[in-house]
Amino acid sequence: MIQFQSFIRRIAGAAAIACAAVAAHAAPLNVTLLGTGSPVPSNVRFSQSILVEAGKDKLLFDLGRGVTIRLAQLNIPFRDVTASFLTHFHSDHLVGLPDLWLTGWLPTPFASRTTPMKIYGPKGTVAMTRNLTAAFAEDIRTRIDDEKLPPAGIAFDAHDIDAGVVYENAGVKVSAFATHHGDLIEYNFGYVIEYDGKKVVISSDTTYDERIAAMAKGADLLIHEVADIDPGLLKAYPRFKEIAAHHTTPEEAGKIFSKARPKVAAYTHIITLKANAPLDVPPTEIVARTRKTYDGPLAVGEDLMRFEIDGGKVEVLDARKEKVKLDAGVDRAGSIGE
Repeated sequence: MIQFQSFIRRIAGAAAIACAAVAAHAAPLNVTLLGTGSPVPSNVRFSQSILVEAGKDKLLFDLGRGVTIRLAQLNIPFRDVTASFLTHFHSDHLVGLPDLWLTGWLPTPFASRTTPMKIYGPKGTVAMTRNLTAAFAEDIRTRIDDEKLPPAGIAFDAHDIDAGVVYENAGVKVSAFATHHGDLIEYNFGYVIEYDGKKVVISSDTTYDERIAAMAKGADLLIHEVADIDPGLLKAYPRFKEIAAHHTTPEEAGKIFSKARPKVAAYTHIITLKANAPLDVPPTEIVARTRKTYDGPLAVGEDLMRFEIDGGKVEVLDARKEKVKLDAGVDRAGSIGE
């Protein structure tokens, strides 16, 4: 009898371990860069937006130009976005908001939102959503009257936030922290997303700020902005100095990566400005400049690049869902081990 009970306990223990393994495997944290550019009008790099998929939640961080197009390319209905988070109020992080809000309400397979759009952001977010509602009041009125669309689907559930935990749901936690994007930009937040022991940090637009490194300690993925501006432009056009003063050079970002040591560091909001060149130029020198201060795994983000975080590893896929070979520290193409 004792032997039988021992056998049962061993079977139960093995089953529990197997179930735990299945549960762990069933809870990946996936991140897709929807837009990796800047205010520069580009059909290759839309402006800022990042999709984080954790459990059943689909979270958007910033709503830049083309966010609806990128979601459509991923076959994600706009109604499935659980919540959106704003880092700050620069237009390249916001111009996609009216599109996602209004288009997401239309009675189509790719939209059909029937509940309020949940959005979190710095002080002023609630006022902005009220003003948007006033600006599009006639469109809203006619669609309710003509198409009988549900009023709840065009409402906002908006929240002005401070630093700290701003969102928790089903094991997903989002925390905001202050970063420095300029002396006159009082409210500017980076975000930490945590789920099932996994951690992603988004810097927002920022100058060199060691608070980002502190928040990203032990992160699976640190997504950081970068600006590569030709010194010749800085001399010839003083206004470019103002742009440079609000952003992080590759060397400075490398220092942040070296302090944080995430499993993978990745660039987004990529600003590349060269003398005697078109506005939309490839970021060909960013990796070499970053390597002066950082020697770990690095991805130069592209629109629709995807990071799959699971089982202690980060796999990086391009828009064609092919594995990306990172610049350093890779144990196999596109996969970073513990």
